[in-house]
Amino acid sequence: MMRGSRIVNCLCGAILALTALAVPSVLRAQDGYDLWLRYAPLDGEALERLRRLDLHPVASDSDASDPTVELALNELERGLAGLQNAPEEIPADGTPIVLQCDSDLPGPSGHYAVQPYARDSAQGIGIWASEPIGCLYGAFALLRALAQGEDPLTLNLASAPAMPLRMLNHWDNPDGHVERGYAGRSIFDWWRLPGHLDQRMIDYARANASIGINAVVVNNVNARAEMLEPRYIERLARLADAWRPYGIRVYLSARFSAPRDIGRLDTADPLEPAVRAWWQAKADEIYAAIPDFGGFLVKANSEGQPGPQDYGRSHADGANMLAEALGGRGTVIWRAFVYSAEDDTDRAAQAYAEFVPLDGQFADNVIVQVKNGPIDFQPREPFHPMFGAMPNTRLMLEAQITKEYLGFATHLAYLAPMWEEVLQSDTGRDGTVAQVIAPAGMAGVANTGSDRNWSGSHFDQANWYAFGRLAWDPTLSSADIAREWAAQTWSREPATLDTIESIMMDSRQAVVDYMTPLGLAHLMGTGHHYGPALWVCDLARPEWNPCYYHRADAEGIGFDRTATGSDQLAQYAGQVAARWQDPATISDDYLLWFHRVSWQHTTQSGRPLWDELVYRYDHGVSTVDSMAARWASLEGQIDARRYRDVSEYLAIQQAEARWWRDASIAYWQSINGLPLPEGSSAPAHSLEHYQSLTFPEAPGDT
Repeated sequence: MMRGSRIVNCLCGAILALTALAVPSVLRAQDGYDLWLRYAPLDGEALERLRRLDLHPVASDSDASDPTVELALNELERGLAGLQNAPEEIPADGTPIVLQCDSDLPGPSGHYAVQPYARDSAQGIGIWASEPIGCLYGAFALLRALAQGEDPLTLNLASAPAMPLRMLNHWDNPDGHVERGYAGRSIFDWWRLPGHLDQRMIDYARANASIGINAVVVNNVNARAEMLEPRYIERLARLADAWRPYGIRVYLSARFSAPRDIGRLDTADPLEPAVRAWWQAKADEIYAAIPDFGGFLVKANSEGQPGPQDYGRSHADGANMLAEALGGRGTVIWRAFVYSAEDDTDRAAQAYAEFVPLDGQFADNVIVQVKNGPIDFQPREPFHPMFGAMPNTRLMLEAQITKEYLGFATHLAYLAPMWEEVLQSDTGRDGTVAQVIAPAGMAGVANTGSDRNWSGSHFDQANWYAFGRLAWDPTLSSADIAREWAAQTWSREPATLDTIESIMMDSRQAVVDYMTPLGLAHLMGTGHHYGPALWVCDLARPEWNPCYYHRADAEGIGFDRTATGSDQLAQYAGQVAARWQDPATISDDYLLWFHRVSWQHTTQSGRPLWDELVYRYDHGVSTVDSMAARWASLEGQIDARRYRDVSEYLAIQQAEARWWRDASIAYWQSINGLPLPEGSSAPAHSLEHYQSLTFPEAPGDT
């Protein structure tokens, strides 16, 4: 018995299956396009168990006609066929996977339960949800468990999303360029839309749904007003229609000055009636085309972008004007990433100073989106002090999946440990950061491009995956997510998984060590942010200069953010500030972020600061060498193409880790005149050599 809409030619399917059986599944050629949804064939007891059970999905008549339920059935068929290396067909009997998508299961939108059941002496697997999207999420959860060899008859996968918005922010421009993107051109082909919808858009939505992502902002926060014109609304509607069955709502980054730019008004003042009327009409136009349009993301009065402060108005005035236009239909997400060349206070303090006094003034359908740290997606930052400081405003966490400051796509840097750090940080006011953002959500700046493997490197896929999993459940451990992803992406062999997990879990700290150890920050090249540029001190805006952040001279190094300096530390709750107040007791991870100390300051390791700094650089380099060696040990256990890709990227990372280490040490020595600690090698080149390097072709620049 086969479902008519998906009948597979059994003869061809059998031939393909026999051909596939002749090649070990782990070594079958892969290019990365399938992401974590490979459904590579099982073996051993896990395979025999599935074949004995003869699982087949079914849905009630009332559910089966729903497009989202149809997707869930399709996915189960596809996954079960792949895991068993068999044609996609429905057996005539066997163990049913029953989808009940209108149950009274309590919980927020998207919740599901996957459990075995026995009824009238028959056994089966149930996927229960109160709406179709829960069944789709439950189907992916079941397949995720099966792909890791779990027994379907012992599963209990009841789960609900911890936060309502689990969003990707694309910094894609309509011309195809991706700002801070390292995976090729934009995946959005606006030129051919709405007439042609590329299959990649469906595959993208499927991948997002598999990890619970339910919202996508399709364009750059440095927005262009033309994205609000009817020709783009028509194209966006085609995307919205395609993504709706996957539970994904589309959002637009809106340029605040659009009424002036394309609306023929002479102002964008949010309190001007004509401006308010223009936005109301524009919102109505969008909702006529896209009834479930999510809303607007806005970057205003930041880095030269227009905003309400241009007219003497507040961020709340601007956000509330747009919120009024959307009404109960959608949400305004207002970014708190603001700093000004005219403000000579500590850049890390400016967002808090601008937004916290506005607490309680934002409309109910406004969310303020706050970066994980107070500067700008650095390899390590303390959590942003705004979290917990605005109890009457919904705050959303913004993280960066694309590695603008962590080696682009060529450096292996698994970011889940970074996000786990911030999510589990106790704000001292309103619980952990994860608890603060629970009523709103979590956004990730995407690195999803036209490269065949989607993300520029195979391991960068793990960051997309981990973002979705943490946005769904921020209590998950980054180590568990790494192993879960690796089992679906690389291999189920335990020793191989151990090796891959260890590489991933060491990788982010390695990047911190060879780039920005001990709380240093923003030491990257100007504009492109590629490579070290610690010596840059002459840019027009002080807060764009690495020297602004490290403040090194012959006497010492670091940014004093205590009461004797900028006093930015006072923005944190008292118990949090107390942990970081004393340079003698603060974790070395944040030492130079909050304190300026002498080169001879004794660190937590017992080493003088200069010795500890060099040790960290050396440790970062040696960790990358170890990562490369561990990966090399997997030759023959990973398909050749992806093995080679990762090997070559690790070789790049080894070279660039040494570049970072040597250029940094050469510069610090030019400042402090100190000899290297015993046993540490001198930089390979002079400081002048490193300063002479230029990179006009660096990808992802503004």
